[in-house]
Amino acid sequence: MQNLIAGFLCICLINCGVASAADDRDDLLALLNLEADVEQALIVHPNPETIYQASLTAWEKTSGEWTQIFDSMPAVIGRNGMATLNEKREGDGRTPSGIYRLGTAFGYENNIDTKLSYRQVTENDHWVDDPESTQYNQWIIGPPEAKSFENLKRDDDLYKYAVVIEYNTSPIKQGEGSAIFLHVWRAPDKPTAGCVAADEANVKRLLNWLDQSRQPVILLNISPKDVQAKESLER
Repeated sequence: MQNLIAGFLCICLINCGVASAADDRDDLLALLNLEADVEQALIVHPNPETIYQASLTAWEKTSGEWTQIFDSMPAVIGRNGMATLNEKREGDGRTPSGIYRLGTAFGYENNIDTKLSYRQVTENDHWVDDPESTQYNQWIIGPPEAKSFENLKRDDDLYKYAVVIEYNTSPIKQGEGSAIFLHVWRAPDKPTAGCVAADEANVKRLLNWLDQSRQPVILLNISPKDVQAKESLER
């Protein structure tokens, strides 16, 4: 019954001119099957032309209807593309597929214009990527108890504006991937190690729009049938 209702609503939205292409219909079906409390969503689809380039769209639900907020944005993903659902592993250079909550925003400035929870990072902020560490895939302040970790205050500006993608954070599964963020790209032709990245101006625009009270999520290489499995949504 839920699928029939979602299909009916999708047809109505299409007839109203909200979407016309097959990809847009699939995106709307996926959005309609999200948890009821989700009112903001980012959708990332890999481009067929290259393994590490992608498109990113932003959607908002108002009065029960989903509307695309910004034009499609170019993005980059992991150097080895997207991992299939539940197949992401530490160090594989792939971005995980799935549906994940967008968590804490962070960056180099004291404060930024966002309705997400925000933390300014310093040289003492690290993210552990050592699968053998008890602190694996956690934000640690001070020296980590780990063989390897990322500095969140980088020498470049990749994390000048960023937000945590809550992949493998609750529960944490050792070796299944860590430190997955939405952040500023190095360049449009430079992939990430597994994160999603976009132009600085677009990342700022997304952070300005995102609101934690609207329970934002990100859909990574997801089809409508994937969303129907509610357990794929990590809180």
